[in-house]
Amino acid sequence: MNDLLKFFLPTYLIGYFAVALFWRSFVTWRKTGVIPYVFGKTDNVHNFVGMLFRLTLFACTIVVSIYSFWSGGYQYLAPILWLNHSMLIYFGLGLFIVSFIWTFIAQAQMGNSWRIGIDLNHKTELIQTGVFRLSRNPIFLGMRLTLLGLFFTLPNALSLVIVILGDALIQIQVRLEEEFLAKTHGKTYQEYCKKTRRWV
Repeated sequence: MNDLLKFFLPTYLIGYFAVALFWRSFVTWRKTGVIPYVFGKTDNVHNFVGMLFRLTLFACTIVVSIYSFWSGGYQYLAPILWLNHSMLIYFGLGLFIVSFIWTFIAQAQMGNSWRIGIDLNHKTELIQTGVFRLSRNPIFLGMRLTLLGLFFTLPNALSLVIVILGDALIQIQVRLEEEFLAKTHGKTYQEYCKKTRRWV
């Protein structure tokens, strides 16, 4: 199992980052000329959340790298031994796979409306079809599943902090985006909220 995880986890992380952050952004840029990454460097709530989330993703990379490439160092992450059970590890791997497929589908269905952050300069279409009929925030939902998957496959003090902090940041970002979408799309977004739950 350890050898499988040491291969799977970094491979998954690279693949997930490639899909969730870079692939759709590149496709959107090629089609529209708009750079989808819209977090800035000003000291407002939106950009502060973006900065903290980047640190969270970096911490994910640290956890996986230490486990996969520096076995002796993993003890310094304070493993939670009573959660280190094969059934929970398989559950975590299942969350990874579901998250990857779900996120890929959601981003494809979002199309040119894909953004990382809140785009104040370009109005995008409000997507309400496909998986967006089941969840108003399917990509964030996929990210939450990935963070949980990391914790269940590698239960330790740092991965616990990551899942708690990451989820809190996602909850804040979702609410910032909901305020923006309500202002941008008005009654259409209000009706969408009545039909579709925030998560699932």
